[in-house]
Amino acid sequence: MSFDAVIDVKNVSKRFGGLRAVNDCSLRVERGSITGLIGPNGAGKSTLFNLVAGNIVPDSGQIIFDGQDVTGLKPHQLFHRGMLRTFQIAHEFSNMTALENLMMVPSGQPGESLVRTWLMPGVIKDAERHVRQKALDVIDFLKLGHVKHELAGNLSGGQKKLLELGRTMMVDAKVVLLDEVAAGVNRTLLQDLAANIERMNQELGYTFFVIEHDMDLIGRLCDPVIVMAQGEKIAEGPMSEIRANPEIIEAYFGAPVEAA
Repeated sequence: MSFDAVIDVKNVSKRFGGLRAVNDCSLRVERGSITGLIGPNGAGKSTLFNLVAGNIVPDSGQIIFDGQDVTGLKPHQLFHRGMLRTFQIAHEFSNMTALENLMMVPSGQPGESLVRTWLMPGVIKDAERHVRQKALDVIDFLKLGHVKHELAGNLSGGQKKLLELGRTMMVDAKVVLLDEVAAGVNRTLLQDLAANIERMNQELGYTFFVIEHDMDLIGRLCDPVIVMAQGEKIAEGPMSEIRANPEIIEAYFGAPVEAA
């Protein structure tokens, strides 16, 4: 598979007072990849993720998304262009079913207009039927059929994470930023979660950019893995090479493994 960059970070820097959190950092997330981002505490990973997601604005440099300069755009603007960060999508509506939660995701539905509801009931019904069918297809893909009519608030932590993945599928994201996706998920459901991320990537062509504490999960899912230290990218490659790199062992793996 030939790749091109869906995210291209070019010489980006960000300072907070006297602390330079990201220092002239450049990296690429190739279309169709599952790219991991790791590094020791204080490496600048979370700041870089926030810069890419539009939560903060860089002091210098550019962020290119899908060939367009999106530096300084807000998260909701990036959402409508197809960049989703999992926690940026509203948390589940606890008193609605899993199916209803998925049906709430697409924006601009004709039923949102009171006038259309009065004047175009046929259009409204057709649109709702389409959204419902798509939600059912997503539920089938994620193997959540047994809980589709369960209130979302009653789902386990792992099932909620799967539902969150499902919400990204309702809007056909070009790239999904996964931030600590394994947090609060038991080992059994984590395997299901990882398998679904792999299926979304391999069968549906989703691109993922991942920060994660769990190095086993990073090793399973991600190629390439990008390593940051002191606000800079210091290495990139498959996990087998990353683990064997003396510079990384000194900067990262010489201490207890964390990827905050």
